[in-house]
Amino acid sequence: MADADFAPVLDSAPAPDLEELVRQLPLLRRRLKPRQYLFRAGQPRHALYLIHAGFFKTSVGSADGREKITGFRMRGDLLGIDALDMPTHACDAIALDVGEVWELPVGRMQALLPDFQQRLTALLAGEIRRDWGWMLALGTLSADQRVIAFLLDFAARLERMGFSARCLLLRMTRAELGNFLALQLETVTRALSRLQARGLIEVARREIRIADAAGLRAAMAGDQ
Repeated sequence: MADADFAPVLDSAPAPDLEELVRQLPLLRRRLKPRQYLFRAGQPRHALYLIHAGFFKTSVGSADGREKITGFRMRGDLLGIDALDMPTHACDAIALDVGEVWELPVGRMQALLPDFQQRLTALLAGEIRRDWGWMLALGTLSADQRVIAFLLDFAARLERMGFSARCLLLRMTRAELGNFLALQLETVTRALSRLQARGLIEVARREIRIADAAGLRAAMAGDQ
């Protein structure tokens, strides 16, 4: 049974299980090394990519070199869906550790699977709601609360996949986490230190153990 302390803090209800739908199809499987690009913004889009293993980040960039990380993606997430109506990819997708994706040519999937379009629509709608949740969080929460929101959301996503919701291994750097949360590197580091000093988490480099999930939720709600 799911731990109530790790109920999602954002609107991130489990997406339809696309992996089960396509598992038996002869799909191209691609393995990626850490920090390898799956695709870059502007690259021709030929397919969508379902994450089977690993951890990815998506980001957009400006002409003068600025980067904004738009999300961290895990198993079951679909990469490239943001450019579904475009001939080229709209963002960069980069593996943060060893990963595997399954290539889904949209036209072929629609021909082979009658339910594919419906599931694709549901996934896209879920992404929109998730983006709304993060927009609200970044616009209304303090630095500590943003870090807590990320940790609880990450824990809930891991728990849905059958992993421990207490022990988190962050594949991204502190700087990348800060970029996503619209915080400076030093602010993220200080926030983690404050949460550890309060006995809510334990930090060992990129490993974070949630010691008091209920306390984290109370802190995010402003009750502590």
